[in-house]
Order: sequence, then structure tokens, then C-alpha cells
Amino acid sequence: MMVEIVKPGLETAVQDYPGRVGHLSAGFPPSGPMDHWSFRLANLLVGNHAGTAALECQFVGPSLVFRAPATVAITGANMTPALDAAPIELWKSFAVAVGQTLQLGAAKTGARAYIAVGGGFEIEAFMGSKSTFRKAGVGGLNGNALAAGDRLNIGDSRGVPGRSVPAERRPAITSAKDWTIELVAGPHDDWLDSQGRVNFVNGPWRLSGKSDRTGFRLEGPPITFSRIATEKAPENGSDPSNIIDYGYPIGGINLGGQTPIVLVNDSLTMGGFICPYTVPHAAFWKLAQARPGDIIRFREISVEAAQEMRRAIDAQLAIPA
Repeated sequence: MMVEIVKPGLETAVQDYPGRVGHLSAGFPPSGPMDHWSFRLANLLVGNHAGTAALECQFVGPSLVFRAPATVAITGANMTPALDAAPIELWKSFAVAVGQTLQLGAAKTGARAYIAVGGGFEIEAFMGSKSTFRKAGVGGLNGNALAAGDRLNIGDSRGVPGRSVPAERRPAITSAKDWTIELVAGPHDDWLDSQGRVNFVNGPWRLSGKSDRTGFRLEGPPITFSRIATEKAPENGSDPSNIIDYGYPIGGINLGGQTPIVLVNDSLTMGGFICPYTVPHAAFWKLAQARPGDIIRFREISVEAAQEMRRAIDAQLAIPA
């Protein structure tokens, strides 16, 4: 029961959900899928638990040869998937026979696609997770992105081909290049002055090509600081955005000088720059599907509203038989 990698695509890697939780103090971020909504739906389509190990494909997808029959589903970005050159429908499970080749190309809409296989990928867990964390070389297959010639074992499949997700239950991944992404104030919003907070939230920001699963770098308006940042004790550092080292929140918008960086799945776990705002987990799918050059505008919400967003997404994960 095995899948062979013919072409790896761009940094295709094994992830599971919610990832490597509970190890930030040891320097290990959660990793896991960037677009957790699409990832979980892919697993449910093939009869897996929503968090089962599957593949995350970034910008350019892989080519895979199946050495065993399987039930497969592809969700997220449209990488024009094909099975033996025949187009495959996204958001719908399908059967693959022994010897068939599944091929994904460059993303036409969105940035990240997910391939789930009934039974999941049988890989040894590290710290309770199979998620790949490349910068530490742990998890996934040999702690790295997939390479040509790699082989992945799959478990027993009980998936049913032909199951699909209605459009209203999917994330809205379109060709639009302008995203509105929710954020919550804190932990250091008071380090910006009133105009600085207005500029920060309203933007607009452009997603830099110098972005990856560690951080999404934003380019946009200047940031101005309050007296807390400019009249602080010297041990906090000389730059207004410096602070005594602390544990960074996942989703925190880290402010190194005038460059905001959204700390995402493989982020640094601590450091000495402020995070005026935090992107809630429920909005991560939007970051995952944004492409370099896209415009990001923020919308400030309450913690309670962010929690309701998460509950609303979870409610979409019930797929009719």
C-alpha cells in the first residue's frame, strides 16, 4: 500500500492537524496545514479523521504514482489535477487504480492544495505529530519536503468515491487578489499611537515574495508609536518595536522595525519584537491562499468574534453521505 513521488512539486510535505501542539516552550511551533479548513475537508471526503496525515502542496503540485488502489480527494487551490491526463474535480473523492498517475500543476487560483488518501500516510510521529517542520528537520518524511523517488505508505482505505463538498461549505478561494483578513488587538496594540493603529488596520498591505511558512512579510504604510514604545526602560531595546524577549503568539503580527511579519505555522517561538495585533486561527486559510503581490486589508474583531468564526468553520465539516 504505497504511493511513489515522480515529481515533488514545490515543497510538497506531509502535514497533520492540529500539528505539533504543546511544544512551543521547547522551540517547536505547531506546523500543520496552513489552510486547515481545506485540509480537514479533504480528509473527511476520503473517510479519514479530519486531522489524518495528508499532503500540503504549495504553488506547484506533485505527480504521484499509486502502487495500490486508493480513494483520494483534492481540495484548496486549483492546481488543475489530472488522473492519467483526465481532469479531476476538486472537492470530490475519486478512485485511483494500481499504476495510475495523479498529476497537479501550477496553482490557477489560491496557493495551497491538499491531497488526502483514504487510510492516511503511515509515518512515524515526532512529538505527537506527523507534521513536517523543515527548519528543524523533524516530522513528515525524513523531516523534509518530498523528493522524486520518495515513497509513502498508506493505511487501509475505507473511503467512498463520489462524495463531494457543497460550495457553501468550502472556503471561498477565488482569483481575486484583494483579501480582507480578520485580526484581534494585542498583545502590544498600545505600543502604537492612535494614528499608527488606524494605519495598521486600514493598510493596505502587499504580501511580499519574501514569505514562507515561518512568516508572511507585509509591505505597506509607515507605523507610528506611542510613548510606551519611545520612553521605555533601556532593557527593552533601542528601537521602538523592541521589547524584552517573550513567547510569540501563533498568528501574531510581529513588528521588526517597520516591517510587519505574520507569524504562521512554522514561526519563531520567541523573540524581542512587539506584536501589536494577532490574526486568529480561523482566518489562517485566507493567508494560506494569498499569493505574493496580493493586497491584504485587515478587519479588527473581538476575541469573541474570532471564536465564533472558528465555530462557524467547524460547523461546515459535516459532509452529507
